[in-house]
Amino acid sequence: MPDSPLIKTIQSISDIAEVDWNACLETDHPFVTHQFLKALEVSGSATAESGWMPYHLLLEIDGKIAGVAPMYVKGHSQGEYVFDHSWAHAYERAGGKYYPKLQLSVPFSPVTGPRLLVPHGPHQAARQKMLLAGAQQVASNLALSSVHATFLTGAEKTLMDDAGFLVRTGEQFHWLNNGYDRFDDFLEQLSSRKRKAIRKEREGAQNAGLEFETLSGGDITEAHWDAFFNFYIDTGNRKWGTPYLTRAFFSELGESLGKAVVLFMVKRAGRYIAGALNLKSRECLYGRYWGCLEDHRFLHFETCYYRAIDYAIAHGIARVEAGAQGPHKLARGYLPTKTYSAHWLRDPGFHDAVADFLDAETRQVDAEINYLSRHSPFRHETSD
Repeated sequence: MPDSPLIKTIQSISDIAEVDWNACLETDHPFVTHQFLKALEVSGSATAESGWMPYHLLLEIDGKIAGVAPMYVKGHSQGEYVFDHSWAHAYERAGGKYYPKLQLSVPFSPVTGPRLLVPHGPHQAARQKMLLAGAQQVASNLALSSVHATFLTGAEKTLMDDAGFLVRTGEQFHWLNNGYDRFDDFLEQLSSRKRKAIRKEREGAQNAGLEFETLSGGDITEAHWDAFFNFYIDTGNRKWGTPYLTRAFFSELGESLGKAVVLFMVKRAGRYIAGALNLKSRECLYGRYWGCLEDHRFLHFETCYYRAIDYAIAHGIARVEAGAQGPHKLARGYLPTKTYSAHWLRDPGFHDAVADFLDAETRQVDAEINYLSRHSPFRHETSD
């Protein structure tokens, strides 16, 4: 007689074999691999001390791993990129305790991807529901306020909506590769004014005495990571205070997942002065971190946006996701795209209050995306 499904939790990704975790992945999405999550943990970046206590979900059927989910007990809302600070303040003003909470996500990574990892097959949806119910049960058992799942796929968004989670809509800017052979093919799809502006920006960066390098896999050395970490620290200190990732994370990433890393580095006078870190799958190039030690006009656009487009075209990659925020990306050919998160709050009254808030917020996000889409840089029938 088959065993009943069993939900377990583990407090370190190292408590499950890499082969067992990765066997649950449908795609080569790098951020949910065992290697990426382990790099975050063993480097000290995502730990209980940093407010990201690993509490990963495992689904066992007949004694075998049938599904997994990256999950964390959170003591704050930092490093999530879906902002619920106002919810926390409101709940605590009303006498509730918002933290700790449960987070189904990849730390510090505003990247859409699967969260309920179950191999494709006739039982996939049912087993994803088991994982989701398991997360709710963990929250109840630990008396945690809520379960949050961020940067969901469309299918998971629908599944969680059906399970009574509140769906929240966000916005990012993605570039789509419409079968281009060259960067100029992409430019030809833009209005004349935008096309000229991008050419001017690229020429400005490329004619500033700078040397650009594209590195991946074994081409990336510890010296490259030393230089890039300095860029990362400088940006982190200026933008959000204490940077999230340790220096050890980048070495771990390069060693265990280096073939998925694409590093754009910039030199001036023989010294590295800027860089942008990307990860890739077969379908997408994910822009993650950028930093510089010198300011040069248009350098950020060239290194983060145009080099990424060049790389995607050259390697037949379908899209570039340029990370969180940034309406300025629209003028560079990155179009507004919806992102989704889902939220379950144990307190029914609080759940209903957040639902009202999300109804209004969703209308606002939809209106903004519609407005921006009408003002994209791409040629329309009535324009050049």
